[in-house]
Amino acid sequence: MPTLSDVAKKANVSKMTVSRVINHPERVTEELKIMVHAAMKELNYKPNVMAKALANNRTQIIKLLILEEMDYVEPYYMQLLVGIANELEKHSYGLQLVTKRNTQIGDSDGYIVCGMRETDYKWLNTLDKPMVLFGENTHGYDFVDSDNQKSIEKAVEYGVLLNYETIVFISMDVNEPFALSREKGYRNAMEIYGLKQQVVKLENRSRFSATFIRENWQKFNSNTLFICATDRLALGISRELQEQGGNIPEEYGIIGHDGVFLDQIAYPFLTTLKQSLDEMGAAAVQLVLNKINAGGLPQENAIFETELKLGGTTRETSV
Repeated sequence: MPTLSDVAKKANVSKMTVSRVINHPERVTEELKIMVHAAMKELNYKPNVMAKALANNRTQIIKLLILEEMDYVEPYYMQLLVGIANELEKHSYGLQLVTKRNTQIGDSDGYIVCGMRETDYKWLNTLDKPMVLFGENTHGYDFVDSDNQKSIEKAVEYGVLLNYETIVFISMDVNEPFALSREKGYRNAMEIYGLKQQVVKLENRSRFSATFIRENWQKFNSNTLFICATDRLALGISRELQEQGGNIPEEYGIIGHDGVFLDQIAYPFLTTLKQSLDEMGAAAVQLVLNKINAGGLPQENAIFETELKLGGTTRETSV
């Protein structure tokens, strides 16, 4: 099996340099890290995780806490989990998934937290490890998220480009920063274009958005676009519009948000605002590891733009 000396020889550096790249990457240049990692890959050298943990007085474990209480699994969590796990592997870290608020399941070096709600922060404040949240917040925690406001502004702009006369926003009925930012994006863009605002707040389940369309079908004229805060809400809108005989996308358009799996099982496929969840997962890892190496000092938040992914629920533009 290849040794530390073999890697040093292959990379033409000292054993001490290889050790620093493995145990203290923040202390070496990017060029050295590239050289050493290339040699490790070529030799198929795997660092001794236990030795690294002992050398750094660490566990080499990051906990992923999913606090959202739900009776279904959001598809985006799986893609996020893959991005987190792949990035942790690059840094010789293990991942522990925690779906209940139980801090007694072993120790760790830090936390990545998803699905938190306003009521969770009192408990989060009791955790004493470096922490990064997946989702914007107003409590001063470092976070990774999409630019929620800009994302929905983009959707409104596209709806205007497609000449939809009425643009309705189907929002999540939660008083949380990400939901409020998405609604703000809708209101800002509609105000810019001088259009009448219509916001409907629903629980994030497709059956509620479908029921909304069924009960209010006569109120929506042809040439209406529904911008939805989630793909789950968009699915219900799409299903019930077709049940009522609405023509998608010529008479009625739909734009969802998230772009993870659900947009692909809809018929027709949803036009949606796709989040870069694998990249965001990797960014959350980089952020929490940087925070650990900096002794818990705050880091810069990572904000990602969404991609407008066209499907069959919006008509083609002539521009």
